[in-house]
Amino acid sequence: MVDQGSGAEIMYPDLYKRLNLKPEDLTAYDSPLISFDGKFVIPKGQIRLPVQAGSEVVEVDFIVVDAYFPYIAIVARPWLHALGAIASTLHLKVKYSLGDQIEELIGS
Repeated sequence: MVDQGSGAEIMYPDLYKRLNLKPEDLTAYDSPLISFDGKFVIPKGQIRLPVQAGSEVVEVDFIVVDAYFPYIAIVARPWLHALGAIASTLHLKVKYSLGDQIEELIGS
């Protein structure tokens, strides 16, 4: 999903259900999204949740959509910016500083 060319944190139905979220937990999100196949998707709403990244916790605004996708969520540039992170998609790693240390998250 893409929100008019910028990055967005997207949550899909599987994660929404596993977290026992309800429609009243969501706030309004009025902008339609464009899926990877070019179709418009109307979001169900938005929710702010804490996400633990290594030893850091970052508040992330997820846009909740009711569409099939093989992932449970997509995190994008706003989340990385909040963490002060640098991502390498080639190496499937995210690095950020935490005090005088460098933290590293490794994806799959």
